[in-house]
Amino acid sequence: MPLLQVVVLAIVQGLTEFLPISSSAHLALAPWLLGWTDQGLTFDIALHLGTLLAVAGYFLRDWAQVVAQAFGLNWGADAQLRRNRALLWHLAAGSVPVGVAGFLLKDAAESWRNPLLIGGMLVGVGVLMAVAEKVTRARRRMGEVTLADALWIGLAQAIAIIPGTSRSGITITAALFRHLDRPTAARFSFLLSTPAIAGAAAKAFYDLHKAGGIEPGTGLAFVLGITLSAATGWLVIAFLLRFLERHTLRLFISYRIIFGIIILALAFFRRPAE
Repeated sequence: MPLLQVVVLAIVQGLTEFLPISSSAHLALAPWLLGWTDQGLTFDIALHLGTLLAVAGYFLRDWAQVVAQAFGLNWGADAQLRRNRALLWHLAAGSVPVGVAGFLLKDAAESWRNPLLIGGMLVGVGVLMAVAEKVTRARRRMGEVTLADALWIGLAQAIAIIPGTSRSGITITAALFRHLDRPTAARFSFLLSTPAIAGAAAKAFYDLHKAGGIEPGTGLAFVLGITLSAATGWLVIAFLLRFLERHTLRLFISYRIIFGIIILALAFFRRPAE
């Protein structure tokens, strides 16, 4: 790939994986809009690894405390996590739906990447986010997350296999319907996404192994993709958690709906590049 394509797609992945605006939509549409060829399996793995490093690294202390408490150890200083010693098992239960959906539908979902579906999901989930913002009481915190919450949000995460949905968008929305406050909704969304992103990376590595390994001449793109998507993703996580302490999702709702309408309009008037 040209270096410009590597840089743009890695930064797009880091930005959109954790903002509620759909990474799959932007990664699918960027080559379509700019006339680029498909980035290939090796670079897809680099993007998965980069976002996995971002979310796992940012929440490393959270994960250490969650795991320790699940096995009866008093470790970690986060007061909200201390109030929810079963959180690891809630996260495990919430990860089951996306694991099942990924196993059954991942290959089929690759064929769903068309502008009409992506544009429709951008708009549809944006409207759903607006409804959640209107009805939520947004007052429950991490210490109050229950198994029912985790299963509800986990089922929502499974829907994110549809391009244009946004994993963070649909899970934060589901959490708002359960009346979690916005920073907690985002934080739980990111924790729940970690096993899913790890699973996607493992599946991509397996596919790469079946295809014969890393393609010759892609080493620079691989390293650059990991580095840029990880760094961008880390910054975006930090930004969103702070942003939601004082703001609603209205900015992202507006972006999704406007962007989705533009994509639908382009899909009607322009044929995708071959």
